[in-house]
Amino acid sequence: MVRIALIGCGRAGMIHARNFFNKVQNAQMVAVVDPVETAMRAAQQELRAPYGYLSYEEALQNPEIDAVVIVSPTKYHRDIALAAAAAGKHILCEKPMAMNEQECDEMIAAAQAHGVKLQIGFMRRYDESYLTAKEMVDAGEIGDIVLIKSHTRGPSTPQPWMYDIRKSNGPLAEVNSHDIDTLRWFAGSELSYLFAIGGNYRCPEAREKFPDFYDNVLVNCSFENGIQGCIDGAQGVGYGYDAHTEILGTRGVIHIGRTQDQFVTTCDKQGFQRTPYMTTWRKLFKDAYLAEDIHFVECIEQDLSPRVTGLDGKMAVRVVNAGNISLMEKRIVTLK
Repeated sequence: MVRIALIGCGRAGMIHARNFFNKVQNAQMVAVVDPVETAMRAAQQELRAPYGYLSYEEALQNPEIDAVVIVSPTKYHRDIALAAAAAGKHILCEKPMAMNEQECDEMIAAAQAHGVKLQIGFMRRYDESYLTAKEMVDAGEIGDIVLIKSHTRGPSTPQPWMYDIRKSNGPLAEVNSHDIDTLRWFAGSELSYLFAIGGNYRCPEAREKFPDFYDNVLVNCSFENGIQGCIDGAQGVGYGYDAHTEILGTRGVIHIGRTQDQFVTTCDKQGFQRTPYMTTWRKLFKDAYLAEDIHFVECIEQDLSPRVTGLDGKMAVRVVNAGNISLMEKRIVTLK
């Protein structure tokens, strides 16, 4: 039995915790950690966890914990991961992996030095539709890949702590990390250069104090193997949660994603047709999160390498940082 502690009891954290609580074989939720005591106590009660902590340092001293799931704000990921590795705890770290490449390198080195697993939470690599598309691409069903486009648009406005992109890394990190990883995964290559544009269209309260903040972003890029890429991200769109990927080849195209919340369409006597729109990533990628969590436990039990590694997390952070430089300096950025 792999005994797991959740560090960060927010929305994404509770998705993982509920999976480990009663859906993942050979896993047991034994502890929850959150500096907000009401959130920690609520999670502890729901998950029937024997232990609840307000600090991760105290939790990591517990010998009954084998692994941690890090779902705290990104700026804390490095410190928690280094402490967890030193304590001999395996690590599932949500995206974005860290704030910069140096922090990612330190996390990777710590996991290697202490012999623990480090898996990064890019759950789209576990989604059935994305996996099917990857198999089709690898089999050459649409010929050679020419262009990969991926977008994520969220319905809600960003939290105020995200307005300072030097502290949050902005929507490119919080929203588009999945798109960045998707492009790398399908291209099978690293980015060569990129150009990003963005703007604040929906958050007027941030404009005066945080003029660099953007809630809409577009990144055009080229990979080392010549494949072209495009990423489109938005927050506060209102109409729903919208995640799509398009892969254009020399002999065809693949589309991934759906907008329907339910596979039900209504037509009324006035001739209007209505279909409920997808409202949340928690529903769209529910099965992918579960597959990701099952894989994490399997890696620990069977001593396997995670499907999504620290290197994958680092490369996404590299692109986020380069994209923010491009946005602020209004220039093409070459990635070395």
